[in-house]
Amino acid sequence: MGSPKMLLPFGRKKLIEKVVAGVMKFRVDVILVVLGARRGEIERLLRTYPVKPVFNPNFERGMLSSIQKGLDELPGEVRAVLVVLGDQPWTPASVVERLVAGFERSGKGIVLPVHRGRRGHPALIDLKYKREIMDLDPAVGLRQLLLRHHDDVLEVPVRTPSVLRDIDRPEDFRKALKPNRRIPSGAIVF
Repeated sequence: MGSPKMLLPFGRKKLIEKVVAGVMKFRVDVILVVLGARRGEIERLLRTYPVKPVFNPNFERGMLSSIQKGLDELPGEVRAVLVVLGDQPWTPASVVERLVAGFERSGKGIVLPVHRGRRGHPALIDLKYKREIMDLDPAVGLRQLLLRHHDDVLEVPVRTPSVLRDIDRPEDFRKALKPNRRIPSGAIVF
């Protein structure tokens, strides 16, 4: 991207603020924001939000290391975790409501949004898998869990393609900022 993604201007806020503001609309009890690079700047931005910043000293090892650090910091009474990408500011609360309803209704341990046959984010994961996630190979990531427990995965169809979109390249960012483009809000942040 040429600059830290989480600090990109997104309307009147920075990208990470937009994501956190969206997460606040979800039905979650605790919001952890796992930080790596530019930790100090991001912590200052988020000081007025009801979140707990968590520093991942191993952030360069990839997303799984941040998920593992976040899991390690969750309070003991938490039953499931919603894994939200920090560069995916469009997930509407209605998608998360559908994931939670599917989780509660089905008894499945891993719940994913699916748009037109493609799995997206955020992922809702029962913490019965916490120990296993902590032992996963960082080179392969969270996909290992899905492969090992494919029979415990619930795919929830959603109408919005936002579950498939994130901001990885400068052109993704430019598209996200185009005027007259409807950008729903939303997103726990790893």
